[in-house]
Amino acid sequence: MFRSNIIRAGVAVLAASSAAACGDDDPVRVSEPTLVEVAQQAGSFTTLLAAIDAAGLTSTLEGDGPFTVFAPNDEAFAKIPADAIDALLSDKDLLTQVLTYHVVPGRVTAAEVVGLSGAATVNGKNLTITVDGGGVMVDGAKVIATDIEARNGLIHIIDDVLFPEPVLDIVQTAQKAGGFTTLLAALEATSLTSVLEGDGPFTVFAPTDAAFAALPDGTLDALLADPETLASILTYHVVPGRLTSGDVAALSSATTVNGAAVALSVDGGNVLVNDAEVIAADVAASNGIIHVIDKVIIPPTM
Repeated sequence: MFRSNIIRAGVAVLAASSAAACGDDDPVRVSEPTLVEVAQQAGSFTTLLAAIDAAGLTSTLEGDGPFTVFAPNDEAFAKIPADAIDALLSDKDLLTQVLTYHVVPGRVTAAEVVGLSGAATVNGKNLTITVDGGGVMVDGAKVIATDIEARNGLIHIIDDVLFPEPVLDIVQTAQKAGGFTTLLAALEATSLTSVLEGDGPFTVFAPTDAAFAALPDGTLDALLADPETLASILTYHVVPGRLTSGDVAALSSATTVNGAAVALSVDGGNVLVNDAEVIAADVAASNGIIHVIDKVIIPPTM
């Protein structure tokens, strides 16, 4: 990671004519690099630059601008499953939509960003900007470095890739989010991964790794050794269709893919699925939606 003051000091390139061509009184000209050149010099935007090139946007970001770029670094792209990156790079239209969602017309400094609640992107859709004690967030991505100067704009570095619309399926979204290693392993053990990569839509009440770790000793190993029983439990966490948190809160129950119903209730502002609490809601995926829960729920027949 680099700091903006290092960049400002390092990216200026002096362009002076030879003494034979210029008189002593000629001013020294300073040629600042473009947004693309700044990113190249930084060395931590390899994937972003490859994506910009694949979308045919390099010349645009080398143009007059000015533009403000919320730039995901390589670590941000590394959160996305490799197959999803490959699919994105091979779909020029979708890739262009994603990349232009990171670009705001004009030169918007960090001081100006913190005074905004949103910003219209070149994509045409609006970013959501929030400021709290933890810093500045753009659509949930944290701004980790600001005001990196280029001749034709500014770069603010963010720690996540932004999507104007969900493009990752439920499995890819869980992989990117982290914290669902056991759930993903269980899906793989029961051959349900391909189902949740399908068209759907599905609503998944997804237990975290901590939720699985809270099961009695030996339970998880026994379940992984019994794919049929495990599949019955996993499908009890999936409801056909796309139910937002508002939909869930308005229902008293929902029939799962397992065939059995889960009880839905609201207690003191907390949404419960049976006795599990929803601790994060409305995580959008291309083929459904995820609500994160703090317990593994068991079908009533077990």
